[in-house]
Amino acid sequence: MKLDDLARRTGGWLDSGAPEFEVVISSRARLARNVATFPFASRLADEERSDIEGQVREAIVRAGVAEPGFYVDLFGASSVDRKLLVERHLISREHEDAAGRRGVAIRDDESVSIMVNEEDHLRMQALLPGLAVGEAWRRVDQADTALEQHLAFAFHPRYGYLTACPTNVGTGLRVSVMLHLPALAITRQLEKVFQAVSRLNLAVRGLYGEGTEATGHFYQVSNHASLGKAEEEIVRNLEAVVPQVVKNERAAREALLTKHRSRVEDRAWRAYGMLRHARVVTSEEATALLSALRMGVLLGLVKDLPLDVVNELMVFTQPAHIQKREGRELDAEERDATRGAYLRTRLADAERN
Repeated sequence: MKLDDLARRTGGWLDSGAPEFEVVISSRARLARNVATFPFASRLADEERSDIEGQVREAIVRAGVAEPGFYVDLFGASSVDRKLLVERHLISREHEDAAGRRGVAIRDDESVSIMVNEEDHLRMQALLPGLAVGEAWRRVDQADTALEQHLAFAFHPRYGYLTACPTNVGTGLRVSVMLHLPALAITRQLEKVFQAVSRLNLAVRGLYGEGTEATGHFYQVSNHASLGKAEEEIVRNLEAVVPQVVKNERAAREALLTKHRSRVEDRAWRAYGMLRHARVVTSEEATALLSALRMGVLLGLVKDLPLDVVNELMVFTQPAHIQKREGRELDAEERDATRGAYLRTRLADAERN
C-alpha cells in the first residue's frame, strides 16, 4: 500500500452498508497524547522534533497499531500529497501546514491513523463508516494501550493526560460523527437542531472539523471538552444525541417527499444534469450538487445510479485527488475543467453499467 493508491480508491469509512449510512457518513474517535520527557509541540526545537518523530515512529512499529499500513513523512511530502491526506480526513489542516519534522502512520484500510507532531506529539484516530462511535473508541483505546507500553505519556494525577489545548486535557478524547443533513437545511430546521445539540455540550463544525465551514450540508458533531469526564461518558453522550438528529433528518426528508416531492425531485435531477453535462465544475459546486444527488438517490427519486458511485465522486472530485490522478499540479481553472471531464465520464460509465 502506498500513498498514491489513496487517489484511486475510496476509504473504508464510506461503506454504504454501515449503520445509519443514509445520514451518518462516518464516526471518529481521536486521542491526544504527549511524550512526558519533551515540551509541547509548539515549543520543540528542530532537533527535539526529530527525536520525537523517531521515537514515536519506532513505537508505532513495535506496537503494530497501524498494521498492515504505511508511514508518510509530511516534512518531505509534496503540497498535493499533504492536501490529499486532509481530504481523506487522515490528517488535520493544521498538520498539513505545520513546519518541521512530522508524519502520519496509516493503516491500509484507513480505519486507524496516527499523526506525529501535530498540535500534540500524537493524535491517534480511528475512523469508521456509519454510526459506530463506540467501536471507533474501542479501536483507538486499543492503540493507546499498545503505544503506552513503549512511550511514557505526560499525565497528571489530578488533571489526567496533559495536552497543548486546555479543552483536551483529561482524557484527551474527541469523538465525532460526520452527518449529511440536507433536508433539515432545506426545511430551515438546522438552527433549532444545532441549538439543542449545543445545550448538550456538543460542538457543530464544518466538513474538515474545527475552523472550517459547512459545505454541501455536511457537518461534524463532536464533544466540547474532555476534562472531568470519563471516556465512556463522552462516548455515551454522543451516542445518545446522534440518533435524535438522524430521526429529525429522516422526518424532514419524509415531509419533503410528502409535501414537495416535485421540488425535491427537480433539485436532484438538476444536480444530476449539471454533473453529467457541465464542462467546468468547481470543488464547491461539486460538493453541493453531489449532496443534492445523494439525497435524491437515497429517496429513490434518482434510480439506477448506485450510491457507491456518488460516494466515490464526493472523494475523487476534491482538488488534491484530481491533481494526484493527473500526476501534476493544476491551477484552479485546469482543476475545474478536469473535474468536469471526470464527472461526465464517470457518470456516463455508471449509466452504461
